[in-house]
Amino acid sequence: MSKLTKNQKIVYAKVDPDKQYKLSEACKLVKEISFTKFDSSVDLAVRLGVDPRKANQMVRGVVTLPHGTGKTVRVLVLCTPDKEAEATAAGAEFVGLDEYIEKIKNGWTDIDVIICTPSVMAKIGAIGRILGPRGLMPNPKTGTVTMEVGKAVNEVKAGKIDFKVDKQGIVHSSIGKASFSPEQLTENALEFLNTVIKLKPQALKGTYVKSIFLSSTMSPGINVDSKTFSAAE
Repeated sequence: MSKLTKNQKIVYAKVDPDKQYKLSEACKLVKEISFTKFDSSVDLAVRLGVDPRKANQMVRGVVTLPHGTGKTVRVLVLCTPDKEAEATAAGAEFVGLDEYIEKIKNGWTDIDVIICTPSVMAKIGAIGRILGPRGLMPNPKTGTVTMEVGKAVNEVKAGKIDFKVDKQGIVHSSIGKASFSPEQLTENALEFLNTVIKLKPQALKGTYVKSIFLSSTMSPGINVDSKTFSAAE
């Protein structure tokens, strides 16, 4: 195991590994332990008591964070010519169809979100094997397959994100940046956590939320008390 740096020793000394912090406390602490020279991302990892292999225990949803994620989201809109002006006006970085499908086939995936109209889904199916593993495949359930491409672009730019439980039963999400205020981080975290709670599968038996950890880039995880997060102070 590599030795801890001076900064890492200071950071680890501030986090009590045996304590469960209130969400508001954790959001204050995560700012104190963010020591990177860049504006670190702040992330939540929620371990759920679901079995993702069972279709009736899949947890997937969308949430719009009140204060956004702090990230610049690069959006590609795949659409017919009549929708291109709407997508461009809304701020999409890339707008088109066949030329971008060819670029993706050739390995280009320098984007964060793809939005498309229903009429072009047949063409996008040909690159599904590329987009799927990268979490880029448009989906009507997440609002990324729509005729209202301008509205969809605006929502994504404003902080709308989609999430899905992974094979280990964990839901990950960025909820902001270390430069955010503790209050902004708390409000974003609450919005995300409450959305996850609402998606509890009816088929689930036993504990739904097993643990919640908050961290920033390269920081240790802060154990958040899952029993009290909804009453953050």
